[in-house]
Amino acid sequence: MPDLSSLELLLAVARLGSLGRAAREAGISQPAASARMHTLERLAGFPLLERTPRGSVLTPAGVLVTDWARPLLEAADELDAGLTALREDHDSRLRVEASLTVAEYLLPRWLVTLRDARPGVSVSLRVANSTDVAARLLAGEADLGFTEGSRAPRGLDSAVVARDRLTVVVAPGHPWSRRRSPLTAAELAAAPLVQREQGSGTREVLSAALAAHGGPAAPLLELASTTALKAAAVSGAGPAVLSSLAVADDLASGRLVAVEVADLTLDRALRAVWPHGTQPTGPARELLTLTRATARRTKP
Repeated sequence: MPDLSSLELLLAVARLGSLGRAAREAGISQPAASARMHTLERLAGFPLLERTPRGSVLTPAGVLVTDWARPLLEAADELDAGLTALREDHDSRLRVEASLTVAEYLLPRWLVTLRDARPGVSVSLRVANSTDVAARLLAGEADLGFTEGSRAPRGLDSAVVARDRLTVVVAPGHPWSRRRSPLTAAELAAAPLVQREQGSGTREVLSAALAAHGGPAAPLLELASTTALKAAAVSGAGPAVLSSLAVADDLASGRLVAVEVADLTLDRALRAVWPHGTQPTGPARELLTLTRATARRTKP
């Protein structure tokens, strides 16, 4: 695999039309940039650039590689922002608490946007279930939180920043994967499920949705992370109910199968939360503003 700096240089050449200008933007010499491109082409096994007296032009293969590289570099940027926020920093000016779904699938992109707008802001991130997020906010140990329950925890004000839907999933070999008719809510309530721990927003939403049927049965397994739940479901341990954000890739690849439930609503709102009667200030206010803007753009 090529290193990310070489891919960034290739994208700069595509944008600027010159290896020399791309080298200056990257802060390296032109011979060093040329060496990087030769190494990248050697790894790829085919030419990526056509050098001309007027500049550098991507070959058709080079155009394809840049199309593949662009989302990879964006993901790397999100990873860097997330890792930076997770590092313990006692001088942080923004302390964020987030539930697993928000932390894994939404917050990294928001942090990249915040960093671009305010590069001097230092962020620390702690990942916890929705109950713990609320407790730390109320204790004054965080500036802004994100939860995924059906409503804001008691004592907190909130703003909806995204919409999500829980999906019932099973391994391809599970009997439910071959059903021709939708599952009923009563059947789902009676079935032992692989579930999140008490206090998680996912568990709370599922329990509320199945309350008319006595709530979910005793868990087959109780696990504290989305990744663990997916792994258990993929292995065939049993059905699981997970965020549609978390299982999208697994459904597309066939590792998991979605099971339709006929008479049950599993939609939920993902919320930014802060102590009741206050207003977020400084970087917390800026992060809240950009998450609200994202919610408006993605509203159906």
